[in-house]
Amino acid sequence: MMRFDKVYQYNFPTTIRFGEGAVKELANYLKANNLERPLIVTDPVVCQLGFFKEIVTDLTSKGISVEVFSDIHKNPVKSDVYKGGDAFDGTKRDSIIGIGGGAALDVARAVVLRINHREDLFKYDDLIGGDIYVTNDVPHFITIPTTAGTGSEVGRSAIISDDITHQKKILFAPKLLAKIVFADPALTMELPAAVTAATGMDALTHNMEAYIAKMPHPLCEGIALEGISLIAKSIETAVNKPNLESRSNMLIASLMGAVAFQKGLGVVHSLAHPLSSLLDTHHGLANAINLPYGMEFNIEGNEEKFKRISKTLDLKEENGQGVVDFLFDLNTRVGMPHKLSAIGVKQEHIETLADLAIADFAHPNNPKPVSREDFKSLYLKAL
Repeated sequence: MMRFDKVYQYNFPTTIRFGEGAVKELANYLKANNLERPLIVTDPVVCQLGFFKEIVTDLTSKGISVEVFSDIHKNPVKSDVYKGGDAFDGTKRDSIIGIGGGAALDVARAVVLRINHREDLFKYDDLIGGDIYVTNDVPHFITIPTTAGTGSEVGRSAIISDDITHQKKILFAPKLLAKIVFADPALTMELPAAVTAATGMDALTHNMEAYIAKMPHPLCEGIALEGISLIAKSIETAVNKPNLESRSNMLIASLMGAVAFQKGLGVVHSLAHPLSSLLDTHHGLANAINLPYGMEFNIEGNEEKFKRISKTLDLKEENGQGVVDFLFDLNTRVGMPHKLSAIGVKQEHIETLADLAIADFAHPNNPKPVSREDFKSLYLKAL
């Protein structure tokens, strides 16, 4: 609960150009800012898509020298960032454009950090106070989202895993915000239904966890509720019968989730992160499966918050159980599984997953404490 005898700080930065055709403004923006040699950071799938090739062709035709770096994992690791930094240096770039979903944008942002901060990447881990070392200038940074999920385009952090231990680190600094975002919903129209569903459930997780996170931030809570409402009204159409309106609403809700979760995340993300680092599970899919179980865990002691969520969702049952039932039903309607066993999790994974979950950075902002035994029980329940 918010106290009124304390001082809080609220931040909402970043210029966003939103709407169909927004990406066509990119070349003129680069020229207006005297940027002629961008490094485009993306992933191996996006770089093969038609819209991406059109972006590169448009830039090249206008005299802009483009270098593409796409050698990244779907769950990014430190070595991806180092290779991206080498690509920037080796081809003498003057700016960085991140194009893609959360993985590409996380790597792009981490490369932005890497260029003028050359000590071990994880020295800058926010969880150990590493943000104080982010003191040098960074390259001009532009983001272009192609999924409606992470909202990384408006973020100032990147989540990167250790190649060996698989533990996720969070690189954070206001300097890592994009100078401008070109959010063009038309770029999401080519997404397959399964990816649309997984990324959409990721956005819903961000909004829900942000709303109930224990750190007070009333501005974020209002944004999170609107994001929840937009997703509930749009995700099924966006997955099964996509049109520009539904995809636009999902992209807006994704942006909202990323703004809202500066308030914090919680148990669901700490359940999901180990699945990505240990088993290479898509982050959105991991969140989708764990979301109903994590929300159910949080009902006790947070009944009023869940009542507000249920009202936002226009549920007949205005309580936490109604929200949980809605989430299970929504997963069914958009083709997401209900159980971890459906994505290859086995009994022998549980102990390691629980170890990684309790070490994760997200759950300290959960509205109620989570122990290692709680994580183990939640994994077993979802198995």
